[in-house]
Amino acid sequence: MASNGEFSFGKSSVNRLPKIHTQKKMGEDEICHDDSATPITAQTLDELHSLQKKKSAPTTPIKSGAGSFAATISEEERHKQQLQSISASLASLTRETGPKVVKGDPAKKAETPRVVSHVTHHHHTPTFGVSDSALKFTHILYNLSPAELYEQAIKYEKGSFITSSGALATLSGAKTGRSPRDKRVVKDETTDDELWWGKGSPNIEMDEHTFLVNRERAVDYICSLEKVFVNDQFLNWDPEHRIKVRIVSARAYHSLFMNNMCIRPTPEELENFGTPDFTIYNAGQFPCNRYTHYMTSSTSIDLNLARKEMVILGTQYAGEMKKGLFSLMHYLMPKRQILSLHSGCNMGKDGDVALFFGLSGTGKTTLSTDHNRYLIGDDEHCWSENGVSNIEGGCYAKCIDLSREKEPDIWNAIKFGTVVENVVFDEHTREVDYSDKSVTENTRAAYPIEYIPNAKIPCVGPHPKNVILLACDAFGVLPPVSKLSLPQTMYHFISGYTALVAGTEDGVKEPTATFSACFGAAFIMLHPTKYAAMLAEKMEKHGATGWLVNTGWSGGSYGLGSRIKLAYTRKIIDAIHSGALLEANYTKTEVFGLEIPTEIEGLPSEILDPVNTWSDKKAYNDTTLKLGGLFKKNFEVFLNYKIGTDNNLAEEILAAGPNF
Repeated sequence: MASNGEFSFGKSSVNRLPKIHTQKKMGEDEICHDDSATPITAQTLDELHSLQKKKSAPTTPIKSGAGSFAATISEEERHKQQLQSISASLASLTRETGPKVVKGDPAKKAETPRVVSHVTHHHHTPTFGVSDSALKFTHILYNLSPAELYEQAIKYEKGSFITSSGALATLSGAKTGRSPRDKRVVKDETTDDELWWGKGSPNIEMDEHTFLVNRERAVDYICSLEKVFVNDQFLNWDPEHRIKVRIVSARAYHSLFMNNMCIRPTPEELENFGTPDFTIYNAGQFPCNRYTHYMTSSTSIDLNLARKEMVILGTQYAGEMKKGLFSLMHYLMPKRQILSLHSGCNMGKDGDVALFFGLSGTGKTTLSTDHNRYLIGDDEHCWSENGVSNIEGGCYAKCIDLSREKEPDIWNAIKFGTVVENVVFDEHTREVDYSDKSVTENTRAAYPIEYIPNAKIPCVGPHPKNVILLACDAFGVLPPVSKLSLPQTMYHFISGYTALVAGTEDGVKEPTATFSACFGAAFIMLHPTKYAAMLAEKMEKHGATGWLVNTGWSGGSYGLGSRIKLAYTRKIIDAIHSGALLEANYTKTEVFGLEIPTEIEGLPSEILDPVNTWSDKKAYNDTTLKLGGLFKKNFEVFLNYKIGTDNNLAEEILAAGPNF
């Protein structure tokens, strides 16, 4: 036999390797790389995976009644009430009952779902027997986290990818923008008097019966799905005037989008959410029935203010939900004497708040995003007796030609949790090419507002000191800045003017005037004069000043003059914020009657009065008269308009417009 530790090649021996000793040797104090641990207790892979995720536990009890002696509700009872509320939201109008709903992903077979049976709906309508949908469970994916929604989108929704920055890239299908001609509002006895109808109005009427037909179609489709996404969230950061909204959707993309765009409840707020104030049924790609009355395409976005419901059929563009809720706020808030505003809003270190109004291309986003000021919000606000508040919990930024250098805040906000719509990216690196318009020019990013470094959380502020109306005047006749009287502020707010440069096939490019009432005509519900009167009343009460800022051309129209330098516009905005412009001396222009400062520190004085920058004075006068005529023509739709028993449009507002 060989000695210990040696190989033996004898006939009766077996080839052996020397034994490896793993025991701790005498005198050793520690083992450098000891990563040993207690063996796992799981007996199967499924059991192991079940240990990977811990359950989210409720954090606060719900009280069943008022007062300090009210009994608390068990977790089981709370869960049951939550599912009953969701089942009631999904109730069919013809079958009286809500579906059998169960919480959780149907793909997770190992988990035992908790069920709530049919919930009787409050509408008394005939029952038409049992359907197949009554025999199945509808799985509810309730207020999922961004990480969970990423998993759902990537697994089950074609066109969903993680980009190199961590954002979720999605496709909105055939529709890559809103469908304003397919958006309708139920006209009943109340809305007939209250809403703005007819020429110039964005409100297209439908009757309640047609709405209910579309609602039933959407609900039946949603309930036929194996799983449905449900978000319970808030609108308006002002806690006194907060609105509870429920969004029922067929896609994880839509659920994540609304998670970002609405205000996210805390776990405690979610447990006490109760019945929503308003519900959206988003059936996504499922079309409306073209044979249904009022339908003009396979798309229909329907708003019923009496039922507090919105139905979306035949479009997957997520912006329809955001703007549908904005329309709702334009109706609800004025009833509480709160002004709803399509504006940006920021606040200085000393608490001075500024509102920024402006159509696309006027610089609203660029000028309201200021590293020296706090961002309250980029798009939708309320002005109440408490001050200003953001309606939303996120931002919906345009991405076309986005660059880190020009818009670093938006660039850096496109990270994990953000949804980027219809962008094009490298198939290997997943880096987005923001200049690529292959899918659409309307590429967008939706992200929570806290992704912006200088966002003010909560998104509320005191009463505004300055109301800034932005216009990109490609005609080149409006001054770089004008101080407005209250009637002038109302006139230009109602007009909502900018001028875009439209290209034609033969290469001729001429300015095209664009007017959008209250700088958001597509979303307002009442007549523009209602919002303008409320704006003037609040400005007067709280001492706010109105300004008209031209970010467009100087020294001639497009093609002859040049665009006003962004650096100059920023100095103007800074002078407004600081209050320096209130101390300036002013002169008045012809035709528009605008008060313009004679000097602003850091700016050439000659550019402040546009007539000085035109070499051809006759051309300037002719162009000014032309633009004044366009203003007057646009304003004709608002003349002699009555809302209920109200008087005609005030003469002082008309007098604040161009005078020839």
